[in-house]
Amino acid sequence: MTRVDAAEAQRMFHDGRPLAPLDVREAGQFGEGHALFAIPLPYSQLERRVVDLVPRLSERVLLIDQGDGVAEKAARRLAAAGYTNLHLLDRGMRAWEAAGFGVYKGVNVPSKLLGELAEAIWHPETVSADELARWQAEGRQHQLFDARPAEEYSKMRVPGAVCLPNGELPHHVARLGLGPETPVVITCAGRTRGIVGAIGLRLAGCDGPVHALENGTQGWALAGYALEQDNRADMVPTLDPKAEAASVAAGRRIMHRFDIPAIDAAAAEDMLYDDTRTTYLIDVRSNTEAEADPLPGALQAPCGQLVQATDQWVAVRHARVLLCCDTGLRSALAAFWLRQLGYEPFILFLAEARALARQPAPTRIAAPALDCIGTASAMAAIAVGAKVIDLRSSAAFRAGHVAGASWGMRPRLAGLVRKNPHRPVLILTDCVSDAAFAARDLAEAGVNSIRVIEGGVDAMRKAGAPIEATPWQPDDAARIDHLFFVHDRHQGNLAAARQYLAWETGLVAQLSASERAEFRLIYPGN
Repeated sequence: MTRVDAAEAQRMFHDGRPLAPLDVREAGQFGEGHALFAIPLPYSQLERRVVDLVPRLSERVLLIDQGDGVAEKAARRLAAAGYTNLHLLDRGMRAWEAAGFGVYKGVNVPSKLLGELAEAIWHPETVSADELARWQAEGRQHQLFDARPAEEYSKMRVPGAVCLPNGELPHHVARLGLGPETPVVITCAGRTRGIVGAIGLRLAGCDGPVHALENGTQGWALAGYALEQDNRADMVPTLDPKAEAASVAAGRRIMHRFDIPAIDAAAAEDMLYDDTRTTYLIDVRSNTEAEADPLPGALQAPCGQLVQATDQWVAVRHARVLLCCDTGLRSALAAFWLRQLGYEPFILFLAEARALARQPAPTRIAAPALDCIGTASAMAAIAVGAKVIDLRSSAAFRAGHVAGASWGMRPRLAGLVRKNPHRPVLILTDCVSDAAFAARDLAEAGVNSIRVIEGGVDAMRKAGAPIEATPWQPDDAARIDHLFFVHDRHQGNLAAARQYLAWETGLVAQLSASERAEFRLIYPGN
């Protein structure tokens, strides 16, 4: 592994070569301030997720931490797994910030920035909450769609909104029977997906009035209107032949207009098995379609969410991305946006993807063996002094944990056992594989008896173990897994909603010239 200073790390971000800049801090730390194109990969999830994010072991990797030694730990784990081109940002984000380079709050920031930049170029029509409320009160004809996934839609929606996420709305528009004069309004929780959705629907050929709801559900709440809670998204029907043909035609138009190439199975195999460059294979159909008819070897990321949160699936800057769906439309829309984020997208129709002679199958990092213990034996061990470490989220721990348990996160486990490393440790967890890797850190800290409690906290509760809630423990300073930045903007905190929207609209002003140049913006004249 090679240490680099902040200036060299900044050059690596902008030298045009493939790079996987992995920020191995926990979610709360990352969200409070990170380099613009850094990929969030918490050390607590490192081995479970890294192979999907960085499938090529020789890829150039930059590891970023808080200057606290976590990057060194991550580098050792990755080197043991076969990664060969590892770089560490010396002194981590402390050095980056001290050097005066850009620090960004929040998550999925490149995608949000792209939405803001695209709005200034494409000028999608918007409608205010007050105007939409007037339409509803007057009974004016319109169609209101929510661009978010069903899980987000279920929490809150603008009254009357139908859940049809980005990518799915253009794909299904032909079956909806929208009149040429019927306004279509697209909303999300804030700004990005409404903007992206309105532009995408236009690109797909919708000629009627298309609007983004200004500031989404947060704008609606800030205007004084009530949101509906506990919503259920309707099942989306299969396209009939006419609607399917319309989706194919729309996809072809986008591919032709923006020169997005489609490739066959043979070309895809050449890319996927090219050991000199990273290529991702991503199924952009809906979750329902992919679960019913999975594509072997592919990551699954619905079109709209892949655009909204690209850094959850694609970690290597300037990588090739093969996008798969049935008609090509959802792939083409994703490609339109991913190209502007600096990736090289290709369309691989589903039939061609299924014709691959060899399916890509990344080798997983095997979790170490971990001894398990039943609840009765666990309670007996606790009675004679075993230490219980709860690896669940800090929010779950606060809500209820086994009495006397300590909350722990993998980067800081050594501190929990430093005083008495020879004391047996019992682990409570929601993810046994993550716990197995955490156990390796405990073993390196000197613990020689480590077991995971079968069934976790629920099993202990049913077995009669005392459960306690500690609303203020761990304290906020210790909760590195939790992002406090405007976290309650969807729970009625209007001040947080205002702060979030001001942050989002202010992102473009934060860009340096080199950061802005990383966006390969497409203009309407293209």
